[in-house]
Amino acid sequence: MARKMLIDGELSKPGEEEAHYDFDLFVIGAGSGGVRASRFSAQYGAKVAICELPFDPIGSEVSGGVGGTCVLRGCVPKKILVYGAAYGPELEDAKNYGWEVNENVNFNWKKLLHKKTEEIVRLNGIYKRLLSNAGVKLFEGEGRVVGPNEVELIQLDGTKISYSAKHILIATGSRAHRPDIPGQELAITSDEALSLEELPKRAVILGGGYIAVEFASIWRGMGSTVDLCFRKELPLRGFDDEMRAVVARNLEGRGITMHPCTTLTKLEKAEGGIKVHTDHGEVILADVVLVATGRLPNTKRLNLDAVGVELDNMKAVKVDEYSRTNIPSIWAIGDVTNRMNLTPVALMEGTCFAKTVFGGKPTKPDYSHIPCAVFCIPPLSVVGFSEEQAIEQINGEVSVYTSSFNPMKNTISGRTEKSVMKLLVDAQTDKVIGASMCGPDAPEIMQACIFCFTAAYDLLGIAVALKCGATKEQFDSTVGIHPSAAEEFVTMRSESRRISSNKPKTNL
Repeated sequence: MARKMLIDGELSKPGEEEAHYDFDLFVIGAGSGGVRASRFSAQYGAKVAICELPFDPIGSEVSGGVGGTCVLRGCVPKKILVYGAAYGPELEDAKNYGWEVNENVNFNWKKLLHKKTEEIVRLNGIYKRLLSNAGVKLFEGEGRVVGPNEVELIQLDGTKISYSAKHILIATGSRAHRPDIPGQELAITSDEALSLEELPKRAVILGGGYIAVEFASIWRGMGSTVDLCFRKELPLRGFDDEMRAVVARNLEGRGITMHPCTTLTKLEKAEGGIKVHTDHGEVILADVVLVATGRLPNTKRLNLDAVGVELDNMKAVKVDEYSRTNIPSIWAIGDVTNRMNLTPVALMEGTCFAKTVFGGKPTKPDYSHIPCAVFCIPPLSVVGFSEEQAIEQINGEVSVYTSSFNPMKNTISGRTEKSVMKLLVDAQTDKVIGASMCGPDAPEIMQACIFCFTAAYDLLGIAVALKCGATKEQFDSTVGIHPSAAEEFVTMRSESRRISSNKPKTNL
């Protein structure tokens, strides 16, 4: 297949003299984005190689695995543990539905851990086969950039070999950050949390983001005592404040002890566990301390400074809107660029890279209206603007529609935990500009549950609706599925309130 490749921003011309390279593309990092970019580039006819560190469930500077963080020590194994944790409360709820559940129900952590490991090993093999079937050459070892068109591969036996490539793509992702506090070596990160030999009876978690609230839900659902410490008044900074409050209320309602406006000052080994000191003078005894205070771009060992690739102050690779660095032959996608650190975004960036460089169709990633979910129990899912973002970015008034209700399942089980839904509408254009939900199945509902039969839309989810510019009138004209929670999104007729850009900002 003939290939069209960008040369200094211009597509190559037929018959143009080109230097010989071992590969058209060499990718460093075989996570979701790197694998996608490799496969799609190969489908355009490029000769592609990719390198990745050897597989290990717990990542480090010298271990990794084909599939990357999401598949091996992130989204996938975490979701498996979320499923496992959800069964505990479900068994309790089942009693009012007539199930005579034995009071002595035991949870076998080691069995779930074994099943989780089996699954990520299976997925690691699938990702390797995807590369092989696409004709991508896979090298196991550590890759370093040693020139604009040269990658050095440090093989497993320590020997080094160099390969030349017309284009180099950096897709090495990110690693968990450890805060600089005395005794931090006693703490674990999410990598280790997914592979603990024993389920902790007492856990302290530092952080208020995705990972922190998800592991709080996981361990609490499995019966552990959980203390969640975070710096702000509410967890999940950056999300809609109203929905953050809902999540906090739900976490507390499920028995998690919340410590807002709190950080840890010291960890020390003690008889029977770890003494955790907070900045409020509290001392908590724990079996495990999880630090979930963010992630840092994985650029430390890539030799990028020596080659002249520009990094930002977080050591993320700086790229233009096409994912190209300041070195024309070197590109970067995914978390290593610290743009929008989500697996589906890395996949999108990988697709756009392949189209741009080898498909003859320069394509910029589109970061508007990207949905996301937090898999706490129950989960939160959002797309579009939060209320606070709408105040900042919309000129004029925004109509807010909310619905808070007891899910039908809870009316029998007796669980007092409400689902909350929210729509934001540009009052001038009637366009829906934001949607949020906290409740059972929120991610599935947000992505693809609503059918809008209009001239503009076929099978349509909330995320697709916003992307296509759906109006509130079109939501209202859609027939819902009854009885379902999802139908609330098309039956919220009454405006809860109207806001404008002069509303005071919060600091939650």
